[in-house]
Amino acid sequence: MPDVKFDIDIIKKYDIPTPRYTSYPPATELNESFTAEDFQRAIASSNHRKSPLSLYFHIPFCESLCYYCGCNVVIAPKHDIAKPYLEYLKREIKQTTSFIDSDREVVQLHWGGGTPNYLSQQQVEMLWGEIANNFKINPNAEISLEINPTHITKEYIFTLKKLGFNRISFGIQDFNLQVQTAVNRIQPEAMLFQVMDWIREAGFESVNVDLIYGLPYQTSESFRETIHKTLKLNPDRIAVFNFAYVPWLKPAQKKLPIQALPSPQEKLEIFHMTISELTKNQYIFIGMDHFAKPHDELAIAQRNLTLKRTFQGYTTHAETELLGFGATSVSLLDAAYAQNHKKLRDYYQAIDEGLIPVSRGFSLNQDDVIRRDVIMCIMSNFQLYKPDIEAKYNINFNEYFASELASLPPLEADGLIKISPNYISVTDVGRLLVRNIAVIFDSYIRKKEQQFSRAI
Repeated sequence: MPDVKFDIDIIKKYDIPTPRYTSYPPATELNESFTAEDFQRAIASSNHRKSPLSLYFHIPFCESLCYYCGCNVVIAPKHDIAKPYLEYLKREIKQTTSFIDSDREVVQLHWGGGTPNYLSQQQVEMLWGEIANNFKINPNAEISLEINPTHITKEYIFTLKKLGFNRISFGIQDFNLQVQTAVNRIQPEAMLFQVMDWIREAGFESVNVDLIYGLPYQTSESFRETIHKTLKLNPDRIAVFNFAYVPWLKPAQKKLPIQALPSPQEKLEIFHMTISELTKNQYIFIGMDHFAKPHDELAIAQRNLTLKRTFQGYTTHAETELLGFGATSVSLLDAAYAQNHKKLRDYYQAIDEGLIPVSRGFSLNQDDVIRRDVIMCIMSNFQLYKPDIEAKYNINFNEYFASELASLPPLEADGLIKISPNYISVTDVGRLLVRNIAVIFDSYIRKKEQQFSRAI
């Protein structure tokens, strides 16, 4: 992709709160009226479709707190807390799999956190065995996990590969020591390169690294150094996330030096520089915050129009339904979404009562399903072919979305999209602001704008 035309005025115009569309309806619509029984019925319905499965396992523990963190984590320097959690996780697997058709194949599996390598190697092997004994895993499944490079050894990495993990992800955030110190995540450069060497030596198929822009003391020039060092690491994928400063939601962010946060203008310059540097070094701008090498499955899936958005961001295998396990994890079935209890005591109590530990969820109606398809086409593939939607749902697209279509010409005038009789296509500029295009088709947004992060 050529260097993106970066019109600061246009970017500022559209830099408003919008959902990230890791699901539609957005996660803000999940509610407590949705019960474990509703989830069981949704699983039964999904069994009839016999869709392949994507599994997510949440390990919420970290040894220390990163001040920027927006995840649901439990800070526990002593690792004793993991033992009871894993026992409950095993029970949840058994309780949930009793409702799942055993013939359904797992084609994706991911461990996230928190810090999955918070677990000992023995605990990893135990949990892996439990999963393998309860699910039918495709021999070519994409099996990935996140690691904290500060707490990993070469032996641990080789154990992961031997078990069956073939993709790995780790957070860098920034190579700059001043930034690392401010956010309480110090990771020496030599250590990061050592960990990458171990991963490559072990033979992992794909490596993803995460960066964050908008952290204290970052400038366009300092972050350029981080980008150049990241390029030397040569990962297959790079995620560059926009830091959202929301101390009223995440109190740990109050520990950050607010006076050192880059200005909105500086953040835009950092983002522009990042896109320019990565794309001229052969990374494909997948959209929003993801970059991948041309041979990577993300880039291939986008070319094949099989890319998908989930709570893990952009992912492959659009045909799958996602089942989440562990505290706070989310399941995305075709007709329902569900989230487990966030607090460990509530998660444990539900399992002790013999229940799937669902705390809230959402059942989709037909309009939700249609709009989800439209939004995901825009978010993932950057083009929408109206006749496909019409044939799939037996609707007249222009009539069904008459009011939404009437809102699109200003976006076309600003260069975000191109409209033709059958297509709505996202431009290179529009990829930066794809959330602003998708939001046009969101019937829930009007009452929820204040709950979302800004688009850039």
